[in-house]
Amino acid sequence: MAQDPKARRAARHLQPGSAPAQPRREPLTVERIIDAALHVVATQGYDALTIRAITGELGTSPSSLYAHVVNKADIDDLIMGRLNSELVLPEPDPGRWREQILQVYAQIRDQYLRYPGISRAALATVPTNRDTLRVGEAILAILLAGGVEPQTAAWAMDALSLYVAAYTLEISLLHDPGQEWVLSRDELLDRLGSLPADQFPHTRSHAAELTSGSGHERFDFTLNLMLGSLKTPA
Repeated sequence: MAQDPKARRAARHLQPGSAPAQPRREPLTVERIIDAALHVVATQGYDALTIRAITGELGTSPSSLYAHVVNKADIDDLIMGRLNSELVLPEPDPGRWREQILQVYAQIRDQYLRYPGISRAALATVPTNRDTLRVGEAILAILLAGGVEPQTAAWAMDALSLYVAAYTLEISLLHDPGQEWVLSRDELLDRLGSLPADQFPHTRSHAAELTSGSGHERFDFTLNLMLGSLKTPA
């Protein structure tokens, strides 16, 4: 009786000396490197982002990685580009320019907070990635549309970006498991309230104000304060 074709094929694969088929490894690409880098930061924090950590995620060797990226700084530039590529940028509206600036920087803030400590990459990287430059172009366009002078707009964008990076970095540090010594608000209020009244009268009296703010209230306050100082045509 003729053997069923499927059975013949199975028997052929079981013949002595035939090696089992090996699964094909997914080719290494820049996009996969960025995915792995972001996963390391999301799960372990930015301090854990090393070439060894990335290759561990990918199951490859550093030499394979260096065929696609130059060094750690290059990876920082790439991951910042990825985060910036996901931002929704509005068409500049002269009547809503302050609101639009707040919306863009709130998106940047939220992106940074998804990946603890990643704003350090923004602080340490000179932006050359086109997606990062695209965001800078959009912010500059919004400020100019609002009537802000070009030099003032350029420096304002730098100051706003630095504040957002520092704000999110502070939050990531406060939530670091190694920072259990950081006081809670109640503990801080008690500490400030116990200061000598003759040396710290204002600190004691206004301890509640000094430690107030929930959510992103301080973030919104500071950005509005900075934007409110910009001179625009009457």
